[in-house]
Amino acid sequence: MSALRDDTIGIAPSAADDAADRKRRIWAIVGSSSGNLVEWYDFYCYAFFALYFAPAFFPKGDSTSQLLQTAGIFAVGFFMRPVGGWLFGRIADRVGRRTSMVVSVLMMCFGSLLIGILPTYEHVGTLAPVLLLLARMLQGLSVGGEYGTSATYMSEVAIKGKRGFFASFQYVTLIGGQLLASLVLVLLQTVMTAQELSAWGWRIPFFIGAGLAVVALYLRRSLAETKEAGDKETAGTFAELFKHWRAFCVVLAYTAGGSLSFYTFTTYMQKYLVNTAGMPKTSASQVMTVVLFVYMIIQPLFGALSDKIGRKANMLLYSGLGTLMVVPLMTALGTNKDPYLAFALITLGLSVVSFYTGISGIVKAELFPTNVRALGVGLSYALANAMFGGTAEFVALWFKDNGMESTFFWYVTVLMAVAFVGSLIMPNPKVHGYLDGAGTVEEALGKKRRFAHA
Repeated sequence: MSALRDDTIGIAPSAADDAADRKRRIWAIVGSSSGNLVEWYDFYCYAFFALYFAPAFFPKGDSTSQLLQTAGIFAVGFFMRPVGGWLFGRIADRVGRRTSMVVSVLMMCFGSLLIGILPTYEHVGTLAPVLLLLARMLQGLSVGGEYGTSATYMSEVAIKGKRGFFASFQYVTLIGGQLLASLVLVLLQTVMTAQELSAWGWRIPFFIGAGLAVVALYLRRSLAETKEAGDKETAGTFAELFKHWRAFCVVLAYTAGGSLSFYTFTTYMQKYLVNTAGMPKTSASQVMTVVLFVYMIIQPLFGALSDKIGRKANMLLYSGLGTLMVVPLMTALGTNKDPYLAFALITLGLSVVSFYTGISGIVKAELFPTNVRALGVGLSYALANAMFGGTAEFVALWFKDNGMESTFFWYVTVLMAVAFVGSLIMPNPKVHGYLDGAGTVEEALGKKRRFAHA
């Protein structure tokens, strides 16, 4: 397949090639996002099946203690993300986006297969959690590179004027990975007993994920490359990225709140409904499955909205409304056992989060030039996720274990307020952006800085 053509890579398509070019772009979105779904399915299987396999890897104790240890390993996987963001971002900026995406999906699925065959604590003692930790580190390394590269690729192949809509499919498939993991959980809960799931059934979803790698590899190997030939000496380097440090800091600020709120209302929510609200495991799984389906299908709506009102407006709505909603929503959910009300409240929360997740990739990609785009997007996202998103469950469970559960709600609120500040500072990509804008991000941020010191 020939390389996709776009103003962002210096070659404008002719009128005669418009239809063929549009078809190639849509196929590229499908191919890259399908691999993204496999990556995130594998990653989230750990979170959704932790309720069943936690006792297999840790000494006997109360459920909160075992979940806390499992969440700790979940968080460690996130700490590998910055390394993955750097490694795969560098590969994507220097070698190509496609190469980076192929390697990352294979690495993720190898980590998934490894978890599926691990021995338990009963058989190898403390070696069991150590091996689980190593497998999660491998998955964290992979997904740390996946986000930045796929976000960059999908932003570059998206049709101008509809970038928000098309780029939103990154989160459609990211959530789709969560949804698929949740559906597998519900299916296994239907056909297996709780004892069977705890004994060996929890291994099945990890084998499924490894098998999906074959399809993802085929799709990604057929993708067109978007990276233009350039100076490989400066592409994907920290020295080049440092020239855009202001944009990097802005992305860190609003990604901190975005990642924390996302993981609070998705991966942690299932445990919150069971461990705090006292909802049965099967009911909580069913609620989250329906919630994730609704959350997935509304992403393009918020992406398309950003094409109309602008990314900055989306971000201000997300962070402003989010700052106000966290405490009342989490408080109401913690005392509720009605699955219908739980569905309504969680969907409300995730609808606000969608102002951000619907444009998560594109709103970052627009702030970095081509030669450091994958590195800038991937590393900033990975750092914020490692510090705040990946630790969401661990921090929430720690507060609960110490009798201060409501403090976690205020912790999320503070980070949402930080996201609001980042959204205020963020330049308007339509005016100052590297995909559509006429001016540069550095010019816009420089003006803000000079105004602040005037």
